[in-house]
Parts: sequence; C-alpha cells; structure tokens
Amino acid sequence: MKTIFVGGSRHISRLPAEIKQRLNTVLKNGHHVIVGDANGADKAVQKYLLESAYDKVTVFCSGDSFRNNLGSWRTRHVSPQKHVTGFQFYAAKDREMAREADFGLMIWDGKSAGTVLNVLRLIRAGKIAVLINVPEKSSLNIKSIEQWEAFLTTCSSELKSDLRARATPDEWRPAEFGQPSLLAPLEIEFPEPNAREAPPSQHSPPPSGNDVAVAINAALESGDPAFIVDAIGNMARLRGMTQVARDTGLARESLYRSLSNGGNPEFATVLKVLAAMGLRLEAKPAALKKRHALQSA
Repeated sequence: MKTIFVGGSRHISRLPAEIKQRLNTVLKNGHHVIVGDANGADKAVQKYLLESAYDKVTVFCSGDSFRNNLGSWRTRHVSPQKHVTGFQFYAAKDREMAREADFGLMIWDGKSAGTVLNVLRLIRAGKIAVLINVPEKSSLNIKSIEQWEAFLTTCSSELKSDLRARATPDEWRPAEFGQPSLLAPLEIEFPEPNAREAPPSQHSPPPSGNDVAVAINAALESGDPAFIVDAIGNMARLRGMTQVARDTGLARESLYRSLSNGGNPEFATVLKVLAAMGLRLEAKPAALKKRHALQSA
C-alpha cells in the first residue's frame, strides 16, 4: 500500500471523468489517500471518496479547525509556525502531505500557484507527481527536476513570479536542482484513457536545438533580463549543466548560481553558454519589425 497525496485548486468544484478514473485506480489498489480540507478540489475529492465508500483516507488541516471532512475520516492537525497567516498558514498542511506521500495527484485549474508548488515539494522529496490541467484536458507526469524545469519554461512570467513569491527559500533553490535524490521515486500506474502505456523512461530526452532556440527567443522578445537569464538557465539544465560546464570551461556550481533566479551572469558567460548549446546571438534592426506590422495591417 502506498500513500497518495491528492490535491488541487479551489476553483475546481467538479471532478472530470479522467480524474475519477485515476482515483478508481488508487481505490482498486487499496492505497492510502491523504487530502486537504479546503473547498474546491479537496472537497470534490472527498465527496467522490465518500460516494465510493472508501475508508483509507486521512484529512489534513492547518490549525485546529477542519473546513471539510465529509466522510468523518481520520484527521491530522498540522500546526503552522506562530504568527503565520494567509497562504503560508494553509500551506503548512500541504508541506506535511508532500513529505508523507509516496506519490502526488494534483488537479490544476491552469492558474493556481499553490497546486503547482505541491508538485515542486513532491519532486524535491524524490516523489513523482501527476499534474492534470483540467481546462486544457491534459496531464503531465513530472518525475525529475529536469522535467520540472521543462514545465517551468511553459509557464507565464506571472505564474513563475507567483511561484517564487509563495515558495519558501528552502523550496525555491535552483542551484540544487541538479543534485540527485537519495531515494528512488515510487512509480504508480495511472492508465491513460484510450491510450497504450508507453515504455518507462528514466530520463526525459534533452530539448532539440530548435526547441532551445524557440524558448530563448521568446524570452528575448519579452525584454525582461531576469526572464532571459531564467530561460537560458532552464535550457542549460535541461541540456545537462555538467556538459555545458565542460564545453564552456566554467565551473558547474558557478553556472547554477549565475543562471538561476536572481543571478546576474557576465555577458561573456551568456555568450559561452549559448555557444555550448549551439546558438548565437543575432542583432536585427527594430524598425523591420514595425515595418512588417504596418504592412500586415
């Protein structure tokens, strides 16, 4: 029996069929479910478990009062630090569930930073998380820090800023992302609807040269230096920071620091890293873009 942390966004009040199918897999295998007490996805999951007459459930809450425990299941009170309020108060229970779980199933509204942070907490603990984007009807298995970094490149700058603001310093430490976990993650099979199971893979393939160029060009278009450094760092980690360090002749630890959130790499370092990834900077007159826009109007 494994312990499954099921969580999600407060804006999701009804479970799609895919979520129910995945929960049925958990129930069929007799796994222990841990879930929060919030409204939204937590309450919807509780309702489904109650309707399924499932009793291997523990409900977690921050503080002394439970908002929802529909099945009168076992409970766990998590005491936040004194004087902590708001998001961090309720996040105390999420951190505890991420520590206790073997696997995570996150039900996402496509916007909530809190749900995504639970994925990060699970990955940092050497666990696997499935992130289901309900509006887009898509799911993503995140098994490693490299896959987390790849996911971050698809997030908006607004969501990434929200994640950084809500995460604790211990949770948001990009310089340590390259270090392997001492615990092998536990795999739980969740069959995809109408799809054959793909053979398991220990590592996600590195992005192609074209993928790297697209991601970095999008960052350059933003004109935001922090976003640009973040994108270059993400791509370097996905390609393999050890190899990038060898190709540039720079120290791996130094690259992690300078190409992480808040880093300020020298221009020479940026050029060397781009060259190591098979890229080069190219300047174009800004007027060409404006002229093209006028011609297309």
